[in-house]
Amino acid sequence: MNLKLRRYKEQLQDWPQQGYHIMAQYDNEKVIVYQSYRKEIGEFAVKNQFFGGSFSFERMTWIKPNFLWMMYRSGWGRKEDQESVLAIHLKKETFINYLENAVLSSYSKKLGISRDEWQDQIKQSSVRLQWDPDHDTFGNKLERRAIQIGLRNKFIKTFAKNDILFIENISDFVAEQYQFVLNDDLDNLIVPEEKPLLFDDEALNTKLNLR
Repeated sequence: MNLKLRRYKEQLQDWPQQGYHIMAQYDNEKVIVYQSYRKEIGEFAVKNQFFGGSFSFERMTWIKPNFLWMMYRSGWGRKEDQESVLAIHLKKETFINYLENAVLSSYSKKLGISRDEWQDQIKQSSVRLQWDPDHDTFGNKLERRAIQIGLRNKFIKTFAKNDILFIENISDFVAEQYQFVLNDDLDNLIVPEEKPLLFDDEALNTKLNLR
């Protein structure tokens, strides 16, 4: 695998316990995001290094930079049609572009606009941003919030073929690590190394409510 890995318990002590955070593995060139699909979609993506075949360009696709949130969502790759867990090495500038164009999926007065204005933005935008409760290894809700980004229309097309540096199937790794979760052996659990992602653009940090 091309992921940096580290023991879960070693990272846990460094992770923020609450607030809005983009927990991710990243460097100056890329941000790792995760998706889970049925096997034929995952196999096509890994073989061709882009999304096509049975992949749908007509529905919104959601990317998640937080590994454990993806594990919660996919049931550690055990849910139906989510057996193929992919780590997608996404261009960092592309990831930032998604966020700059994103509209929050739920309305809040903190947005400084009316509900009608927000609904107009939702209809026009091709990028959706959603904050959900993060989850621990057993699927329990945490105080910390985790982000996921929905793409459609022109953004899903560029994501599928132009925005990705590398796609790898990590399903076997996920299955191996899930055994430690089942056995309540978190001392030996290894997960991708992650830390909070902040941006040089303070306006973007403010938009995302990042601290």
